[in-house]
Amino acid sequence: MKNIFNNTQVAFALKSDTELDRAYFLFKMIASEPLVRIGTAVTNFAIKANLPVESLIRATVFDHFCGGVNENDCLTVVDKMYTKGVSSVLDYSVEGKEEEEQFDAALKMTLKTIEFAKERLAIPFAVFKPTGFGRLALYEKLGEKKPLTDEETIEWNKVVERFDAVCKEAYIKDVALLIDAEESWMQDVADDLVTDMMRKYNKEKAVIFNTLQMYRWDRLDYLKKIHEEAKRDQFFIGMKLVRGAYMEKENLRAQEMNYPTPICASKEASDENYDAAVIYMMGHLDSMSIFAGTHNELSTYKLMDLMEKKGVKSNDNRIWFGQLYGMSDNISYNLAENGYNVAKYLPFGPVKDVMPYLIRRAEENTSVAGQTSRELSMIKSERKRRKEK
Repeated sequence: MKNIFNNTQVAFALKSDTELDRAYFLFKMIASEPLVRIGTAVTNFAIKANLPVESLIRATVFDHFCGGVNENDCLTVVDKMYTKGVSSVLDYSVEGKEEEEQFDAALKMTLKTIEFAKERLAIPFAVFKPTGFGRLALYEKLGEKKPLTDEETIEWNKVVERFDAVCKEAYIKDVALLIDAEESWMQDVADDLVTDMMRKYNKEKAVIFNTLQMYRWDRLDYLKKIHEEAKRDQFFIGMKLVRGAYMEKENLRAQEMNYPTPICASKEASDENYDAAVIYMMGHLDSMSIFAGTHNELSTYKLMDLMEKKGVKSNDNRIWFGQLYGMSDNISYNLAENGYNVAKYLPFGPVKDVMPYLIRRAEENTSVAGQTSRELSMIKSERKRRKEK
């Protein structure tokens, strides 16, 4: 397959020279692990101390990785990206909340994004995190098969009601709904709940999508197990495939609590696991839909190649490619240019509340070998091309 991801003119067509310079500066900063650690500590301190740093954060890292402070704020970015065929997934990226009112607020916001998606071709998916609708400790307790108190039972029933309310709305509005994956020690409970939602609402096609973090060595077996359930109970499977976002935390907890890590032994093993899941799903496209969330060029080419070999059209609605806003524009925009379905995760929310998300993005870029250097290389190439015009 021809190399399409080196076309920087297509990749950065929407970026002004100033925006390109800012991106270069940000990724230069992120390339330095000590700088990211120091910057994280200073930012956290400044926010907790109510220092006036919000405008600085907004003008730099926030505007590069986020669509805005609210859903309406995002529409300019959504419309702009769609002029190049790149769709958006509005992602309310407020993390770490623990109160019932906050979970109800997340439910309300998710329902609103479904309404947005229904009204706009440029927004084909809605999304939420399981811990956006309930406490991590509650999922964890259920996962450990510990009995809930009466109060916790009422609390859990509310979590289930929130899941069902959003999934039902997505089904009624015919908007595909992505449900993100989180830490392994709460994921089994979330998986069971999402599977129940698929069983209920995916009778005609995949509307509800779970997420598999393929840096976990057990996920391919889990996919095959769910496939057996789907065949038995006659429902469609929607899966977002990603490599994963909690590796350091997962390995550290496994070490501290003396159990085998759920993470693959190497980057190569994770890559093989990811590609094996893609191959498996492509072999069962009659009952499965794929959202390939990846910043890996090789995995993207492999899926494109499989589609070509199987005679699957580039714009087949059962296959979507996805990347995060502010990253891998060379993949997103060149896929769209070549007729593939592609959507950017577009985080939004109040600056202070979105900071945990932004910090995780910076840390991931620092720890993933080659990610930041590739971003810098692409930006350098485009700056050079523009100067030589």
